[in-house]
Amino acid sequence: TVIDGRNIPSYLANLPVEALWGIGHATSNYLAKLGIRSALDFARLPEKAVLRQFVKPVREIWHELRGEAVWPVTAEEKSRYASISKTKTFAPPTENRDYLFAQLSRNLESACIKARRHCLAPQKIAIFLKTQTFRTAGSEARLNRPSALPLEFSRLLTALFDGVYKAGILYRATGVMLLELVPNAGVQYCLFEDPLRLDKIERLYMAADALAQKYGKHTVHLGGSHLVDQLGAGKRGDPTARAIVRFLGETERKHLGL
Repeated sequence: TVIDGRNIPSYLANLPVEALWGIGHATSNYLAKLGIRSALDFARLPEKAVLRQFVKPVREIWHELRGEAVWPVTAEEKSRYASISKTKTFAPPTENRDYLFAQLSRNLESACIKARRHCLAPQKIAIFLKTQTFRTAGSEARLNRPSALPLEFSRLLTALFDGVYKAGILYRATGVMLLELVPNAGVQYCLFEDPLRLDKIERLYMAADALAQKYGKHTVHLGGSHLVDQLGAGKRGDPTARAIVRFLGETERKHLGL
């Protein structure tokens, strides 16, 4: 998007701070408490205040808004990846085993969709669960051969999850990482694999990707991740439970600092 230099202040004045890339609900609520509701309000903050009150990623956004480039501009779409990761943080935290596994399955599907889009396949996958106290437990495994088709290693995902999940602990996030990515072409099947079954799975995902382009991502998904859709995954930009539920005396703009 090209913005004429003279129009930058008016453009930022009409841009809500929560619409900025990299500003989430927690940061936008904090900014609102400081009386900052537009991108222009944020850009006009003194540098000392920004350094004192915000972490590095938010400071970098502040510099960018002021025309001070922090990140290089790359016009080409990124095509080379050393790894691909997908995570999901949810509120409130939960110990529901089925829901956590559903979120993990959805993480795996999202990561594999991206890998297939760039014609890549992982040789290793890793998973993690993050507790409400921000402790992380994870596990990883090497695949028999590179693959970006979740149906092929759904059983492996179950085994990794069973080794990490602990009953009675509240978890706030799940994540999957695809590691040691290689071009997804000319993959050699193992000796005891069923080529006909694998060919069917490959054609199944070709159809699933085509349907996703027409009707949206995850139109066709693993049965193990279906609970996410039943309970509501929450879309990017949706308010959290903490933002919706108010304690006595709270208003839309005034929340207790917990």
